[in-house]
Amino acid sequence: MIHKKRNEHRIRLKTRIARKIRLISRHPRLTVFRSSRHIYAQIIDDTQSKTIAMASTLSKDLKDELKNIKDRKEKAKRVGISIANKALSKNVKTVVFDRSGYLYHGVVKSLADGAREGGLEF
Repeated sequence: MIHKKRNEHRIRLKTRIARKIRLISRHPRLTVFRSSRHIYAQIIDDTQSKTIAMASTLSKDLKDELKNIKDRKEKAKRVGISIANKALSKNVKTVVFDRSGYLYHGVVKSLADGAREGGLEF
């Protein structure tokens, strides 16, 4: 019961944050979803309603690289670097970070640090 309420609160917070980002920013947004085992990142252009780039711990290009890594923060950092490389290949240099209602801590922060390390600005 507690988990259900916590997730409902996060979803309300996520929609509020995304709405503010859409109203204010003209840049694509880097949105994050994390489950208990995996982390996912997408760069979304809200003006065209299209996903520009996507990376996760389940991506084919990262799966072999992440096989021997046990630390979730390190995996999230590698996902951040991967999403940055994909975005830069499509000429996206500046994004707005959408943490989707999660605290900016742990794997979410590691993903953001990896994306910055990969060359994205936000």
